[in-house]
Amino acid sequence: MNSKIKCFLNENIKKTVKLTKEDSGNLIGLPLPYTTPCVADNYQEIYYWDTYFTNAGMLLWGMADQVKNNIENMFFLVGKYGFMPNGNRTFYLNRSQPPFLSEMVKDLYAVTGDKVWLAHAYEMLEKEYAFWQGKRVTTTGLNGYTGYEIFENVLEKNYGYYLRRTGREAKADPTREDLLNAYFAGVSVYESGWDCNSRFKDRGHKMDAIDLNSLLYIMEENMRAFAIELQNGEQGVWEQRKAERKAKMAQLWNGERGLFMDRDFETGEFSTYAGVASFYPLYAGLATKEQAKSTMALFDDLDLEYGISAGESNAQWNCQWDYPNVWAPMQFIMYKALKNYGYEDKAKAVAEKYVRLVESVFEKTGNLWEKYDGNTGMPACSEYKADPMVGWTAGVYIFFNNELGLL
Repeated sequence: MNSKIKCFLNENIKKTVKLTKEDSGNLIGLPLPYTTPCVADNYQEIYYWDTYFTNAGMLLWGMADQVKNNIENMFFLVGKYGFMPNGNRTFYLNRSQPPFLSEMVKDLYAVTGDKVWLAHAYEMLEKEYAFWQGKRVTTTGLNGYTGYEIFENVLEKNYGYYLRRTGREAKADPTREDLLNAYFAGVSVYESGWDCNSRFKDRGHKMDAIDLNSLLYIMEENMRAFAIELQNGEQGVWEQRKAERKAKMAQLWNGERGLFMDRDFETGEFSTYAGVASFYPLYAGLATKEQAKSTMALFDDLDLEYGISAGESNAQWNCQWDYPNVWAPMQFIMYKALKNYGYEDKAKAVAEKYVRLVESVFEKTGNLWEKYDGNTGMPACSEYKADPMVGWTAGVYIFFNNELGLL
């Protein structure tokens, strides 16, 4: 590992840990110290899916206790609200984020082996699963980022914000239908974590999402494994749920493109924009070998000089989760997806490229960044200014160093 970055991480990772036990304004108090993505004043909340990738690094950095704190804080929010919100802010209570909580539990349990804690975790994960199956199920039996909880006080603000971020002008006098369409489209991409992107256009709340269903398949597998560990007799229930989801996900295979793709459950039309989301079924291990081989045809378009782009090069809206932006979680997902199907050399190249990118930019700027431009190798500035970051960039950088034997 680069010695300068090692010093930087030793100095800064613990500075991202905050403790606010009482509610304060729109900040929801949490019982234990929680990890935020930044040392700076922005992003001073715990975020859902960000934390999974941050935890992956902290476990290797000797911070298992803080990883447990993060998970316990999420359990607190699940217990309080019935789901894990986007983050611990009241304005995030209309949405969740990609469900990585069972993966966090699995990773920590592998370190601690604490079955008493696992039994507690199992109960909280059952509650989270009930949210996704109760509030985010579509007419096909699959799941989408389809929340319809309306926060009336932000309809007008969200309208201009969402359109601006997707490169469009707002109407001077929008109708309520205009406001609601932008609101639901916005909430769906915010909940997906890919805010904003060309995958969904303005139909994210009408889509069966590949990444979400792959993660729920992983959750069903994890719960099956946890049930076996706990000897609670419920493994068969989870095995059946997992098998049913795998069968239903055949609906998301676009034979014309040879990819898993998001699909509109009302029109039956597939999304016209592909990216790392199409590799989530490989990450989950539910794709056949033939499907994995077909999906690899997309790899070269995503594999840029400085990393894996979130989306292919024909982006229609040029949002921050489109080409050519390189995000830490997408490198992680791609790496594991490739390894799952025997593409070891390509997986290693993904890890090496990201490590080089982070180190090169750190030498120039003295910081880690939220995202990078895969063509220039510099911090990406799409939609808003580039933000210095520790969070998932640090987590994935540490994880890859360990995988490459450099930690």
